[in-house]
Amino acid sequence: MKIGIASDHGGYELKEELKKTLTELRIDFDDCGVYDETSVDYPEIARKLCQAILDKKYDRGILLCGTGIGVSIVANRLKGIRAAVCNDVFSAVMSREHNDANVLCMGGRVIGSGVASMIMEKWLCTEFAAGRHARRVCMIDE
Repeated sequence: MKIGIASDHGGYELKEELKKTLTELRIDFDDCGVYDETSVDYPEIARKLCQAILDKKYDRGILLCGTGIGVSIVANRLKGIRAAVCNDVFSAVMSREHNDANVLCMGGRVIGSGVASMIMEKWLCTEFAAGRHARRVCMIDE
């Protein structure tokens, strides 16, 4: 599995922490920016990462901003992207099992790095349950 991870300035610090966890888990990833806390426009960051997922450069993505909400709104505008804001492990598992979420969104100003790491790890290892959920996921993209 290859992951793309990106943030705006509000999620930069959390991104740096999550990169350590990805390295510890031996998950192949690319840091798609930003590379410091200079203010940027999150729609550009989110679109760039999501397009790379649609282009099959990455299997899944992780987007971070101040709350996770802004990047999720942008991500979900692209057909084929199913982004979920997850602030707890249960939501992360359900977003994968039932919705086949391919982008995890979190907020650097909302969630601590310890909890975010647990959420990310569980999200990455949870498979899509398919079955009745597959029909619903198809309906999302119609």
